[in-house]
Amino acid sequence: MSEALNDLGAHLESKRPDCVTGWEVAFGELTVTVTPEAIPGVVELLKTDPTCRFSTLIDITAVDYPGREKRFDMVYHFLSMYQNQRIRIRAEVREDEMVPSIIEIHPSSNWFEREVFDMFGIIFTGHPDLRRILTDYGFRGFPLRKDFPTTGYTEVRFDEVQKRVVYEPVKLVQEYRQFDFMSPWEGAQYVLPGDDKAGDAGAKG
Repeated sequence: MSEALNDLGAHLESKRPDCVTGWEVAFGELTVTVTPEAIPGVVELLKTDPTCRFSTLIDITAVDYPGREKRFDMVYHFLSMYQNQRIRIRAEVREDEMVPSIIEIHPSSNWFEREVFDMFGIIFTGHPDLRRILTDYGFRGFPLRKDFPTTGYTEVRFDEVQKRVVYEPVKLVQEYRQFDFMSPWEGAQYVLPGDDKAGDAGAKG
């Protein structure tokens, strides 16, 4: 399998030397790195080339590296049921850079791209309906960015007086902010079932 993946990586590099900036086989998986603007052309090649025939789009996601100039990795996973192979396409993207949509090649990318936009704030050019898909209307920020606070910026509750859902800034109550780093079991003041028997056995010894 590793030999076949190496052959596939070399094949793609020879077909699109202007787009493929590198490739490697690690842990039995092939990762091909391309330039962002070349993503649709490479995806089209993967789908139509007789050597590839990656007709199934498995997933689209991103990875955030805040300290890097090209902050995000766009990551695409494809499956070729004809060749029994999988491939990962990767492209480094700046925070202010837009990525071309592949919806014309794989219509199933519609919701995947919307999710990446919702979670990371990456914009896809050519997408017909790029709007949030998991968070609520009016949501602020992008939850899967590394600099997004774990508490979020707002909290949602139902107001009994107004009889509607209201949004409020997050307020952390100080007494709930415990930082003793104890395990849940260390602070327990009761004996778990079976512990008493262990104590008895130790006493007899």
